[in-house]
Amino acid sequence: MNDGILSSLHYLFADIIGDDDDTPPCVPDNLPEGTEAIVRAGIDRLIEYQSQSYAQLYVDRLCRFIGKPGVDATLFGEIARLMALRMSYEDPIRIAQLKLTEKKRSGERRKFRIDELIGCLPAVVAEPVLDVLDWLNWARAPISVKYSAKNRWGIRRLKIEAGLKRWRLFSIRYGKERVWVERWLHMINRSLIKQPAATLAIIRTADMIQGYGSPYRHALSDWHAIIDGLVKPTFDGKLPLADLAGAIADARAAIQPDLRQAALKRRIAEIRAEAHSKAEPTNTAA
Repeated sequence: MNDGILSSLHYLFADIIGDDDDTPPCVPDNLPEGTEAIVRAGIDRLIEYQSQSYAQLYVDRLCRFIGKPGVDATLFGEIARLMALRMSYEDPIRIAQLKLTEKKRSGERRKFRIDELIGCLPAVVAEPVLDVLDWLNWARAPISVKYSAKNRWGIRRLKIEAGLKRWRLFSIRYGKERVWVERWLHMINRSLIKQPAATLAIIRTADMIQGYGSPYRHALSDWHAIIDGLVKPTFDGKLPLADLAGAIADARAAIQPDLRQAALKRRIAEIRAEAHSKAEPTNTAA
């Protein structure tokens, strides 16, 4: 079990046993110049989103890159900014939290999939429910949820929904997000060794994944297609791709709102074929 997984589990169990004091994490020493404000903003955001211990997990993940060869202020700042955004992913609980902070009392409806709502519950509860929904073929059915702060009853309901954040770290969604963040960080580490020029492009793939519902799931699938089709095979030495950053940009430009990912998969296949073609030795006549 690697250090990233151990850190995540440590802060998960801190929430389980209630071992989360009121002391916010300290900003790490020796940050690259000009990045302290970004880190402070990330800490504040994640305390509000979840807890002090969750913000400490953010700090511990950042500490892996402090003083790391090849990590300048630009790279570190982008890691800090994007990791804070990804660790505060938008789920029904987060939307309730944000609604409560709005000065204008308004109401709106958000569309989720049923499995997305159930996925916010602790896995021990959610998994058997999802099994039944899958069996009924209802898991992907859309559902509209009203978020309203127009009256005291609406505000009370929002407070109850926002209060469910205590259970967020036990949810199916959190487990998947933790795995995603650790894979993203792993790819950044590998890039620093294998293709430093591509590191910023890999860091910025995090902004592909936003929101909730079907758009979120499609974006996540697109991200994995690029990582599995271009990034990982390049690092593994199976794809002779000299300009990985350019290839990532080309692939991202091909993304369309298509469930089958036809255009993206076609462009990835073209990039791979071009790379192998360029790497083939030229045959000369005897």
